[in-house]
Amino acid sequence: MSEGLKTITYPVKDLARAKALFGALLGVEPYTDEAYYVGFRAPGQPEVGLDPNGHAKGLTGPVPYWHVADIDAALAGLVGAGAEVVQDIQEVGGGMRIASVQDADGNAVGLVQEAS
Repeated sequence: MSEGLKTITYPVKDLARAKALFGALLGVEPYTDEAYYVGFRAPGQPEVGLDPNGHAKGLTGPVPYWHVADIDAALAGLVGAGAEVVQDIQEVGGGMRIASVQDADGNAVGLVQEAS
């Protein structure tokens, strides 16, 4: 079961330019600013992430991430419903795990399981 859409990540080629753009759009500074990920948390909005490695992973546009309690079960359920795995489950730090799939129309769907 999904805990809701809480994160959207954009693959970016120029991290500095994207960081400036989203900082201006959201009116906040990043809460995390690393070479591999920049994240913004603005009140009332899902987290906005910038992934400078996204294009190399095959991402062609924004990925909405649905937070789930059991990523293994959620991924299996999506694949069983016809989704194609784009990025298999991987830990991204601190016990957080992510994965992404695409539906039959090529739309991206991401999954996040927070550390327990």
